[in-house]
Amino acid sequence: QVPLKPGRSLMDWIRLTKSGKDLTGLKGRLIEVTEDELSKHNKKEDCWICIRGFVYNGTPYMEYHPGGEDELMKAAGTDGTDLFDQVHRWVNYESMLKECLVGRMAVKPIAAPKVRLAYECVKEALLEGLGLHMFLYAQRKYIFFSLLYFLFYSYDWFQTDSLVTVIIYTKQKGMNAELVIVDCQDKRLRGEIIMDDHSYLVEVDLDHAVSEDVAVNIAEKVGKVEIILSKKDNIHWKMLGQPWEGHNTFIKRTDRGLFYRKCKLVSKTEVTHDTKLFCLVLPKGTHLCVPTGQHVYLKQIIAGTDVVKPYTPVLPFLPLDFQEPPRRDGVHIYLMIKIYPHGLFTQALDHLQIGDCIFVSNPEGNFKKSQVQTSEDLILLAGGTGFTPMVKLLNFALTEVSCLRYLIFFNKTEDDILWRNQLEQLALKNERFEVQFILSQPTKDWVGKQGKISSSLLSEFVKRSRRDSKVLICICGPAPFTEQGVQ
Repeated sequence: QVPLKPGRSLMDWIRLTKSGKDLTGLKGRLIEVTEDELSKHNKKEDCWICIRGFVYNGTPYMEYHPGGEDELMKAAGTDGTDLFDQVHRWVNYESMLKECLVGRMAVKPIAAPKVRLAYECVKEALLEGLGLHMFLYAQRKYIFFSLLYFLFYSYDWFQTDSLVTVIIYTKQKGMNAELVIVDCQDKRLRGEIIMDDHSYLVEVDLDHAVSEDVAVNIAEKVGKVEIILSKKDNIHWKMLGQPWEGHNTFIKRTDRGLFYRKCKLVSKTEVTHDTKLFCLVLPKGTHLCVPTGQHVYLKQIIAGTDVVKPYTPVLPFLPLDFQEPPRRDGVHIYLMIKIYPHGLFTQALDHLQIGDCIFVSNPEGNFKKSQVQTSEDLILLAGGTGFTPMVKLLNFALTEVSCLRYLIFFNKTEDDILWRNQLEQLALKNERFEVQFILSQPTKDWVGKQGKISSSLLSEFVKRSRRDSKVLICICGPAPFTEQGVQ
């Protein structure tokens, strides 16, 4: 992020979009944009950007973009969808930029259909003297990937007088609760199975009403997932339900988009002078476990605009007894959030009352637990609320892995240190864990280390337990802190 000029906050942008001012430059007309026309608008004073087939005038938004004008200009006059997805696909650009909509990209004429009937392709291959076996060889890769989905992902359902069971066959060994997300509200059933960067989805409007209690059984060794629904009425269903657009598909998660459910705030407790621990309860009918190292997005409607921010769930406290893995209740999500005095989103979040609702997305992220499991030394570098992803990571490492762990925690002042007492108790009780607090703005009474993240400061602490030990270093914090730390 870059510092914005006064009067260029998110709230200022929302006010501008509500002012009635023409932000398209076309006096409200929507046009069809060709690639040639789009490429002409590639300057700061005339910047059009295409995202998912829609073209927006980015010029009015230049000074309001938190990432700065230069980042926005990377997509000027081009299709910026891939760049957008890499940086912040979670942002609801349709809502943020709806007053800047220029129009839709012109559809290219298709010279010939990409998919033809099999017998036509075979006939052509034979006529050209290639032979049937050569045709099949040429199509092998396409056929292989097409069959993968049918071979490894399918679903079925059956019923009794009182129950409906949906079975998803993944054929994936090691299937676990973190890879299964189920939402069943208002007769809509949505079951998503995660496999690396892809997901399989079952999504239907159920034929009849079911109760709010949904059970999920997972046969880990064979990769079978059962979603068990209780009928409200003991009647025979003729079908499972009417499918949604994405039903029975296996596609990239980035193409799937984010799914949100409405969660209720059940508690809000103070952690430090400006940071609070929010506890949200998932709606009944939802099965969701946020994996270690992954985050969710919170969505609030502020002044009629969807505003979205990412946060990493934590535990309600740091366990001191690591004899066995803690049981997940699968009901609550805990978020440790710093409330900024002029932060539009966090101020709105802080004003939520117990019982109020907020939208929470599916988990996102690429962190793999195997990275920790194969390491001998785990070093965590955290700056401020960059401590939040370290909570579950530390808990996992102390519970299920035998490596040594070291947390180097950077803050401005002593009052900013999150869960200081818990971390100090953990270090005293567990010989495999050490913590070092480093302050950049300490008082004269501070006897610990001070300074900002630097190679000289880190060289004191970032060390191997053995000469050839395998080290994993995880870092999180504000962008300048992370960039400096990586260097």
